[in-house]
Amino acid sequence: MPQFDWFGRNAAQQPVSGVMESAGRWQAAEALAAQGIVPVVIEPHVERADARDTLRALLKRQRIGDVELLLFTRQMHTLMRSGVPILRALRALQESATHAGLRELLDKLRAALDGGHELSQAMARHEDVFDRFFVAMVRVGESTGQLSEVFDSLHAHLDFQRLMREQVAAALRYPKFVVGAMVVAISVINLFVIPAFAKVFDNLHAELPLMTRVLLGGSNFFLAHWPAMLAALVAGVLAWRRALATPEGRLWWDRWKLKLPIAGKVLRKGALARACRSLALVLKSGVPVLEGLQLAAAVTENAYMEGAILGMRSAVEHGESVLAASRKAGIFTPIVLQMVMVGEESGTLAEMLDEVGALYQREVEYELKSMSQQIEPILIFVLGAMVLVLALGVFMPMWDLGRAALK
Repeated sequence: MPQFDWFGRNAAQQPVSGVMESAGRWQAAEALAAQGIVPVVIEPHVERADARDTLRALLKRQRIGDVELLLFTRQMHTLMRSGVPILRALRALQESATHAGLRELLDKLRAALDGGHELSQAMARHEDVFDRFFVAMVRVGESTGQLSEVFDSLHAHLDFQRLMREQVAAALRYPKFVVGAMVVAISVINLFVIPAFAKVFDNLHAELPLMTRVLLGGSNFFLAHWPAMLAALVAGVLAWRRALATPEGRLWWDRWKLKLPIAGKVLRKGALARACRSLALVLKSGVPVLEGLQLAAAVTENAYMEGAILGMRSAVEHGESVLAASRKAGIFTPIVLQMVMVGEESGTLAEMLDEVGALYQREVEYELKSMSQQIEPILIFVLGAMVLVLALGVFMPMWDLGRAALK
């Protein structure tokens, strides 16, 4: 009996997949439906290559990044707006693609469409490239006949997401460089500078001040126990990553990040900007509010904010208005709540949410521009404290020794 690879969603709307034996696709679909699984893709099973071929393929494959995805959405919008069918558009993009990973992806999408599947179903099989939001928007475009407009909206959405990440990375680049330089400087001083001074002080049998004894003790401890310290650091990092892999750990970490003195405001406003812009986009495309809230929660990239927006979805599902649900969430400012009220009363909720997203985006851009100015005094203070400790611990004893030699 032939085997089939299948991909679908269970009763909890979670992605599931597997391999099953069946007389045909329809029989496989009926068997999955009897198990409470909604099949999305059912294809004949293909034997996997051996481990060596798989490893070789993984090494050759190039990861599809934000730039390639942005280019794909823009080109799809242009081709489909010109009346080019989907299969011809994918073939043209595949022939002109210079990125090996994108070319391979387009070939798989074409094969799925040739097999009778919709574009959204084909994209759902590549979760490492197309997230739930992307697939849901393509599905909306297919059902409403506005796939070209959806690709245009997705391009703007992805460009906004990329801009936010680049601005955050640019704001943190200088602090990361300074902190890294401090770590390197302290390591060099403990490994080479302080031990050299210790030999001089021992030969002179001089009485050393307290700060110098503290520095020498720290250097000796570092040199004697650095393997154990390195092992403890590695173990701590692994334990930290394992804790963050759990839902409770990620929720605690994401909630704590929002309380940071400087970066917390930026992270909160950035998550809200993404959520509001995404919700406005799906509402403009005709997606119901409940499904729109669920999709918007998925793009916040913060477990705490995602839980708050899903709480809004639950409140709306129980009959409350979007305004009442927004108030209960406790994540929006009064000005935003007022804009939501106006949008809900006037029937222009999508437009108001778009304005809210733009408002948060402008605030994030301002906060990011001033972040370096806010962090710079703190870094200067820390550097000054480090230089002071070194001056008191190393150079003052040398000054005392010099004065003693002159007497």
